[in-house]
Amino acid sequence: MAPAADREGYWGPPTSTLEWCEENYAVSYYIAEFWNTVSNLIFILPPIYGAIQTYKDGLEKRYLAAYLCLTAVGLGSWCFHMTLKYEMQLLDELPMIYSCCVFVYCLYECFKYKNTVNYPLLFLLITYSVVVSIVYLNLKEPVFHQV
Repeated sequence: MAPAADREGYWGPPTSTLEWCEENYAVSYYIAEFWNTVSNLIFILPPIYGAIQTYKDGLEKRYLAAYLCLTAVGLGSWCFHMTLKYEMQLLDELPMIYSCCVFVYCLYECFKYKNTVNYPLLFLLITYSVVVSIVYLNLKEPVFHQV
């Protein structure tokens, strides 16, 4: 059997700008970085449960958004580590930026009256997300996660 680094996996050669510490396709022909992929279940299953409980308890929508963002980060990271494709890398890294913006919004809204919306902060965070996305897509370098 050839060393894992020489094996071609189901998804083909990596096109991402990053690779992590695991040997590619060492455990499974279908999953490039098996343990990085499986470890993302912690970012998928508990946040789904939290979103369901948030909805059932009638909490503010910002909490539901935060749980769903964590789920999106987990799913994106799952796809990236499974394939090591550039498109999936974007699906991994951009939701992290967006989630951080949602968490900042939640943090600054902790001490407010229930069911009000801080539109200036919302506009600022959305603008930041759009600018970061544009820069990220044009540079094709993961600078926001390495700085």
